[in-house]
Amino acid sequence: MWRHVTSNFLTILVVILAVSSGVILLGQSKYKEAGPLTQTICLRVKDGTNMRKVSQELSELGAVSSGTLFRMGADYSEKSHLLKAGSFLVPEGASMAEIVDIVTRGGQSTCGTEVVYRIGITRSQIQVRNLDPATNKYVEKVAFVPGEDEVPAAYTEVRSATDLRFRIALAEGVTVWQVVEALKVADFLDGEVENLPAEGTLAPDSYDVQAGDSPLSVLEQMQVAQEKILDAAWESRAENLPLASKEEALVLASIVEKETGIAEERRQVASVFVNRLNQDIRLQTDPTVIYGITNGQGILGRGLRQSELRRKTDYNTYQIDGLPPGPIANPGKAAIEAALNPDSTEYIFFVADGTGGHAFAKTLAEHNDNVERWRAIEAERNNN
Repeated sequence: MWRHVTSNFLTILVVILAVSSGVILLGQSKYKEAGPLTQTICLRVKDGTNMRKVSQELSELGAVSSGTLFRMGADYSEKSHLLKAGSFLVPEGASMAEIVDIVTRGGQSTCGTEVVYRIGITRSQIQVRNLDPATNKYVEKVAFVPGEDEVPAAYTEVRSATDLRFRIALAEGVTVWQVVEALKVADFLDGEVENLPAEGTLAPDSYDVQAGDSPLSVLEQMQVAQEKILDAAWESRAENLPLASKEEALVLASIVEKETGIAEERRQVASVFVNRLNQDIRLQTDPTVIYGITNGQGILGRGLRQSELRRKTDYNTYQIDGLPPGPIANPGKAAIEAALNPDSTEYIFFVADGTGGHAFAKTLAEHNDNVERWRAIEAERNNN
């Protein structure tokens, strides 16, 4: 009898274990399989929340098939205590396991609201925008010029949000003075800048920053980035360039940057200046003359006068031989690479061609013809 009872008990135990194993395997499968989400969403995890509240919101949003299984999976993988505050992009069809990883891996928010401070040549602007998860594109909410425009209420409202992201976007060709002046009026930065970095040493790029960062730390990021770009370009430079150092390369790159905004022209423009340096012809470039007048502090806002072209300064390349003593702006990566790997041409001259680009010439006669065409275009535009 006891043998029969024992046999039945063991049979039942085996069945229970088999069922339990099946349930666990089914749960694991459901936890890792593609989820029901049919459209990418932006999930906001508030500071101080817990995995239970997150699972409830995910259930309401239709992102998980079971909030309970989601919590159990997070507990089983020992990630519940790693939950991070922020706004996170959850893609279409994300599994529960993938969502747990998204909200616990750390790092900056990947969606929601961000503040972009665009530092440009003619003006700087703060832009508040939201990422639309459906299109994965940003939608601008408000924009204003700090230090000039009244601060919009929409900016004030989001300014203290814990998951707000800040980014500084530096345009190619801005000067160090322009960058520092712009950082001074950024209310999300904290601190002073006593000394200007050397001209040309800030890499035009986009930089993620945190509220409360110092302007000095932001400038250091930009300097480190520019140094890496310059080092890499110098290592792979063309042979027989008339450049004795990385510093001279940065000077030439800054001139190329200011002479053309057309990406396809950079290496051609660089070739003109390299050819002139090799043939001991003065560079004769207006942007250097302008820098000698403004010292990089803002834009000139008018054409150059003949008296200014005749006046000898350290930066007047109509009056001095070779390169000026330093960069005239912060060149971008493409301009630096163009200066150190220019096209192989015989061009000595270039002038605007009326399309936003330039007409290049090998001889003075060709150049004079291009100049006449440009003057005719200018005259026609002035008459319209």
